[in-house]
Amino acid sequence: MQNFRAIAVVRGSQRWYFFSVAPPDGAQANNVFFEKEHSMIKPVILSGGKGSRLWPLSREQYPKQYLGVGGKTTLFQQTAERIRDLENTLPPLIICSNDHRFIVAEQLQVIHMQGDIVLEPAGRDTAPAVTISAMLSAPDDMLLVMPADHVIQDNAAFHEAVRQAEKLAAKNLLVTFGVAPTTPETGYGYIRKGDAVEEGFRVASFVEKPDRKTAESYLEQGNYYWNSGMFLFRAGTFLEELAKHAPDMLEACRKTVEQRYEDLDFIRLDEQLFKASPANSVDYAVMEKTDRGAMVPLQTSWSDLGSWSSLYDAGEKDGQGNVLLGDVLTEDTQDCYLHAEKRLLAAVGLRNMIVIETPDAILVADKDKAQQVKAVSTRLKSMGRSEAEVHSKVYRPWGSFESIDIENRFQVKRLTVKPGQVLSLQMHHHRSEHWIVVSGTAKVTNGDKEFLLTEDQSTYIPLGNVHRLENPGKIPLEIIEIQTGGYLGEDDIVRLEDVYGRDSKV
Repeated sequence: MQNFRAIAVVRGSQRWYFFSVAPPDGAQANNVFFEKEHSMIKPVILSGGKGSRLWPLSREQYPKQYLGVGGKTTLFQQTAERIRDLENTLPPLIICSNDHRFIVAEQLQVIHMQGDIVLEPAGRDTAPAVTISAMLSAPDDMLLVMPADHVIQDNAAFHEAVRQAEKLAAKNLLVTFGVAPTTPETGYGYIRKGDAVEEGFRVASFVEKPDRKTAESYLEQGNYYWNSGMFLFRAGTFLEELAKHAPDMLEACRKTVEQRYEDLDFIRLDEQLFKASPANSVDYAVMEKTDRGAMVPLQTSWSDLGSWSSLYDAGEKDGQGNVLLGDVLTEDTQDCYLHAEKRLLAAVGLRNMIVIETPDAILVADKDKAQQVKAVSTRLKSMGRSEAEVHSKVYRPWGSFESIDIENRFQVKRLTVKPGQVLSLQMHHHRSEHWIVVSGTAKVTNGDKEFLLTEDQSTYIPLGNVHRLENPGKIPLEIIEIQTGGYLGEDDIVRLEDVYGRDSKV
């Protein structure tokens, strides 16, 4: 009897089985055949959004996908965990801003997941990001493209929709996921379904965000779906269609991928080469032009949490129809979204309102005007106001700092350094610093001296002194930092050494 030996060989996204026949007499083995297993799913998480419609909670340096606005974990973590139990799946590829790279890495670590993190040097909308992802994948990889800021209530229903979409993608169709509308939503684009194909439909057309009357007609007709912005397609199929409809983008992204390089745990892209790509969405660049478009209905509650009104719709309400988060007291108040971060928020006689309290900004808005909050963030940015970009509490790879008080020529901060972490070796041209240990143990470099400080101990760092702060302990290190000088901006840092590979001021 002949002996058979099967060896699994992975080639790109496909797994092949090599069968070898070994004769009893030890003669040369005969190679019989290869057998191909189905393509692998490669999740692509698009995490470059700014979330400006959820200002002041969401800001450019810490946008909504990294906040716990949709549950105990963040929206980004929920997206990553959504594919944890999906069969036949490769580790995810995450596309994010350089400013958010350490946030992404830490939030993946918290949920015990790994993935490749690609840093976008500039925002160019979704199509270049997906193109880069396709070029970093094997042609037969099934790219499951998911924005990082969506809420999907039923993961099992999502997995079922993915399996249905796989069948269509295997036929070289570009599949999008449609959500049956439950309200005449004006903040979403729509998909008009065409003829049935397999367990989905051909895409008849994509429709822009409608006005209220048009949205109501879509709801009545029953053949329109919300455009979720999620996709499934073979990497090679997407690139083929991109070559037809957006060749300039294809060429710019090809050059960008060729010049990519690794920096610690991140994949960096050349800024000039990437900016040479036209800025466009997947819908505009490919899906609205291709004849390979298909749609699979997503049979579960879905929201992109794109506004405060959508957060209200998704929230748990009290007997008066209010969503209350934080230290909130209400009197004769109905159908409101009230969120307090630091202080007591008391509301009297309010109807259909949104009130968001944060340490440095308060938003008060009519719930029906929630889509206009983005205009506030835009105006703040044009005015050079820091409230558009950063919170009073700013996160760093070593921990965080929070501005407690600031006046002319002095600032008080609270620094939290995580166990085992260390700040950069640095100096300042315009300020001196006084560090007071509140809790934990600090290892301090101050000029040519290195020493330990414990609770209630302090040190003074003169202007121009090279210094560093480290937490050698097992608990968080809490420091009160008092800065004095003529200029107290974060860009007054000369970084000499940094374990996180930073060459900027973040």
